[in-house]
Amino acid sequence: MFKIYQRYIVQNFLSKVILITLIFFSLTLILGSLEEISFSKDLDTNFLYPYYLTILNAPITLFEIFPFIFLLSTQFLFYDLFKKDELSLLKINGLNNLSIIKIIFFLAIAIGIFNVVIFYNLASNLKFHYSNVKNNLSSDNKYLAMVTKSGLWIKDEIKDKKLIIKSNLIKNDIISKTIISEFDKDFNLIRIIQSEKIDIKDNNWIIYDPIITKDNVTTSQDETILMKTNFNYDKISKLFSNISTLDIFKLFDVKRDYERLGYSSDEIFIHLLKLSTTPLMYGILSVLSAIIMLGIKKNNSIIFHIGAGFLISVMIYYLMFFFTSLGNNGKIPVYLSVLFPISILSLISIIGLINVNEK
Repeated sequence: MFKIYQRYIVQNFLSKVILITLIFFSLTLILGSLEEISFSKDLDTNFLYPYYLTILNAPITLFEIFPFIFLLSTQFLFYDLFKKDELSLLKINGLNNLSIIKIIFFLAIAIGIFNVVIFYNLASNLKFHYSNVKNNLSSDNKYLAMVTKSGLWIKDEIKDKKLIIKSNLIKNDIISKTIISEFDKDFNLIRIIQSEKIDIKDNNWIIYDPIITKDNVTTSQDETILMKTNFNYDKISKLFSNISTLDIFKLFDVKRDYERLGYSSDEIFIHLLKLSTTPLMYGILSVLSAIIMLGIKKNNSIIFHIGAGFLISVMIYYLMFFFTSLGNNGKIPVYLSVLFPISILSLISIIGLINVNEK
């Protein structure tokens, strides 16, 4: 059972989180609407379609902003406590700074668990639907690349020809154990090309030692042949990089499929690690924000606090982005790309907590 002061802090903090979340959600809708209107202006769609797309995409964007929402919410909570001189009143009744921070920390973690388990899965599924709808509206919807349990599948169209490509392995710029079925515009089979090694560095694929079946006659060639496509390694990699469209269960499935294919699953692993540490990150940022608020002058204006909050948020964002990029590029171990920034922020918070209760 919550004590009165605990209930007051919880209600006050939750009200700040909800208010700031609504503000950021509104900004996300406004900015997203402008982007979708620009995308849809030349398309024959209902005028409400851009707003429909915006609503589908907004929740996953909001999820990415949530760590900084908690940082700002903690700032505004302490700003209110300072402004109304309620912090002194709470101390008179035996409540110290550490007790307040502890309540905020565990509350932030609890909300973080809800966000990851419930909100993220809902938001990622909406994002998946958003990507499908937008792909159908795009002129590129006739091109498709996907990974399944059986390997890499590519559908392509070029010069009135349709290509169905299936490959078992992909590594760097090379796909291996590949079968290419080439059809005409009416989907009549022209030929089948098999190869153990195809260089897909650019759109002109280099097919080594092809085995070609045409009109039920199979021939082997020792020389390489070139095939023009709309895909290259970079484009395929980018198609696989939109992991925000995958909920937690799909992330594990795709990770296994990537590993079976030989394609790097580091980005998915980093994403899963970030999701698993998200509740802790909410708690750490809330603690860090509380320490900063207790360490600055209490009579500063609200503009100062807002500016300080955004500055800290930007610094933390680039710290996380920097280490995530290093992990994705293989410059540092994937564990360190997520855990090292958290360790830095945790260390700063622990140092701040040593003396915070004396204030």
